[in-house]
Amino acid sequence: MEVVLQTRWLLSLPPKPTKASSLLNPSQGLNHRLFASKPLGFNGLCLFNRRVPSVVAKPNGVPLICKAKAASAADGKQPFFHENEKPKFMGIEILTLKKIIPLGLMFFCILFNYTILRDTKDVLVVTAKGSSAEIIPFLKTWVNLPMAVGFMLLYTKLANVLSKKALFYTVIVPFIAFFGAFGFLLYPLSNYIHPQALSDKLLAVLGPRFLGPLAILRIWSFCLFYVMAELWGSVVISVLFWGFANQITTVEEAKRFYPLFGLGANVALIFSGRTVKYFSNLRKNLGPGVDGWAISLKGMMSIVVLMGFTICFLYWWVNKFVPLPTRSWKKKEKPKMGTMESLKFLVSSRYIRDLATLVVAYGISINLVEVTWKSKLKAQFPSPNEYSSFMGDFSTATGIATFTMMLLSQFIFDKYGWGVAAKITPTILLLTGVGFFSLILFGDLLGPALAEFSMTPLLAAVYIGAMQNIFSKSAKYSLFDPCKEMAYIPLDEDTKVKGKAAIDVVCNPLGKSGGALIQQFMILTFGSLANSTPYLGGILLMIVFTWLSAAKSLDTQFTELRKEEELEKEMERAAVNIPVLPEPRNDSVANSSLQDPCIS
Repeated sequence: MEVVLQTRWLLSLPPKPTKASSLLNPSQGLNHRLFASKPLGFNGLCLFNRRVPSVVAKPNGVPLICKAKAASAADGKQPFFHENEKPKFMGIEILTLKKIIPLGLMFFCILFNYTILRDTKDVLVVTAKGSSAEIIPFLKTWVNLPMAVGFMLLYTKLANVLSKKALFYTVIVPFIAFFGAFGFLLYPLSNYIHPQALSDKLLAVLGPRFLGPLAILRIWSFCLFYVMAELWGSVVISVLFWGFANQITTVEEAKRFYPLFGLGANVALIFSGRTVKYFSNLRKNLGPGVDGWAISLKGMMSIVVLMGFTICFLYWWVNKFVPLPTRSWKKKEKPKMGTMESLKFLVSSRYIRDLATLVVAYGISINLVEVTWKSKLKAQFPSPNEYSSFMGDFSTATGIATFTMMLLSQFIFDKYGWGVAAKITPTILLLTGVGFFSLILFGDLLGPALAEFSMTPLLAAVYIGAMQNIFSKSAKYSLFDPCKEMAYIPLDEDTKVKGKAAIDVVCNPLGKSGGALIQQFMILTFGSLANSTPYLGGILLMIVFTWLSAAKSLDTQFTELRKEEELEKEMERAAVNIPVLPEPRNDSVANSSLQDPCIS
C-alpha cells in the first residue's frame, strides 16, 4: 500500500520494501525511516509548493515518489495523517453549535430584559408627578454619565484582579438584585422615600426652568432605576455578552453567526413588547384604590430576575462543557496597566479612537431625535397606561423590523463586506432623522393634508418618530453592533478588555450625554426644543458625516489587521517539521537522485 504524507513539501515512501530499503532494520519501521539521524539534503526533496508528482526510476527497481501539494492539512481542507473529520450537524460543526446556541439564548434573555427595562424606565421618569421628558437630558448628563465613568474605573480595576468568570458574575449579580429589590421594595416605598415637599419648595424658589434638575431629586429612586436600565444595555450587552462572544469565537464564526445572534434575540423584543403591553392593560381590570402599576412592576421585575439567573446558567454551562478556542496567532503580551495608563493607551490608538467615534456618534444622533420624540409622545399619550401600552407596541414593531434586518444582514456582510455594513446605520438614521425634523418644522403646512387621513400633526410626528427609532434601532442591532464587535476580534486581549470597557461603558453614555448637553444648550439659548429644531437638524447632519468618515477609516485598518492575522496563521501552518527519507548508502542511488525532476 502506498503511503503519501501530504503537507507543503512532503516526501512519499516507496510502496514496497526493496533492497535499498532493506538497509533498515524492519523492526524499526516507519518511524526510523522518517526520522533517521542523517537526512537527505535538498537533492532528495521536492521543494515546489504546488502539485508536482513524479516517479524517478532508481537502481534495483526502487521508485522514489516526490509529491508536493498546495492544499495541506493545516489549511483545513484535508485531514492530516490520522486526523478525523470533526462531527457536524446540518453542515455546522457540533462544537460550533455548542457555542452559538447558548450565545443566542443569552442574547435572547439579555434583550428581553432590556426591552422591559427600557420601556419601564421611560414610563417611570416621564409620567411621574412633577416630571416630564425635559428630565431626560439632565438625567443622562448629570447622573448617567458619572455613574458610567465610575463603573468603568471600577471595572478596569476588577479586570486586573479577577478572573473572567468571577468578573462576569461580579458585574451581573448586582443588576439582578437591584431590579428585584426595586419592584418589591423601592417602588412600594416611593411615597415615603421621595422628598416631594422639599422639591416643591425648591421649585418655588428657583422657578420652572429648573423643573428638570429638581425632578431628579424629587423621584431619585426612579432615576436610579433609569440609570441601571441604561447600564444594563451598555454593560451586560456590550461588555459582558459581546466580550464573552469575542472570547470564544473566531472571526470566521463571527462573520457567519454574529448577524444571526440577533434573530432569536429580536424575537425577544416581540415577546417582551407583548409582555409590557399585557401588564399595561392589566391595570385597567383592577378595582379602584389598587396601585396597578405596583402590581405590574412586581410581575415584570420577577421576569427580569428569572432571565438574569438564566443568563448566569448559560454562561456557566458554556465555560463548563465547551472548550474555549486558543488564538492561533500570537500577540505581544503587555503588562498590566493602571486606569490612567489604560486611558492614555486607548487615546493613543487610532483604531480605538475610530471605534469610539462610531459609538459616540450613534449616541448623539439617536438622542437628538429620541428626546424630542418622547416629548411629543407624552403630549399625545399623557397617562402612564397609554404611554406604556404604546411603548409595548413600539418594542414589538422594533423586534419585527430587527428580525427582518437580521435576515438581510448576513447577505450584506457576504456580498458587500464590513465597510458597507458599517455605513448603513448612519445612513438610515440620517434619512429618517431629517424626515422627522422636517415634519416638526412644516407640520402646520401639512395639517390639512394630514387631516384627510384623520391624523393631527402631533400624531403624525409621534408615528414618524417611532418609525425613525424602529429603523435606527433595527439597523443598530443587526448591523452596527455586529460590525463594532467584529472590529474587536483582531486586537490583543489587553486592548480588547480595556478598550471595550472604555468605549462601551463610557463612550456610549458620553454620546447620549453629548446629545443631552446640546439639547440643554439649545433650550437655554432658544427657549425650547421646538425652536431649536433647525439647528438640531444641522448638528445631526455634521455628526453623521463624521460617523461615516470614522467608519471608512476603521474599515481600512480592520482589513489590514485581518491580513496580518491571516499571514501569521499561514506562517504557523508552515512551521512544521518536514519528514524526510534517510540518505541512501549506495552511491549510484545517491548520484541518480540528481536527475530527479523535483529539484529542477
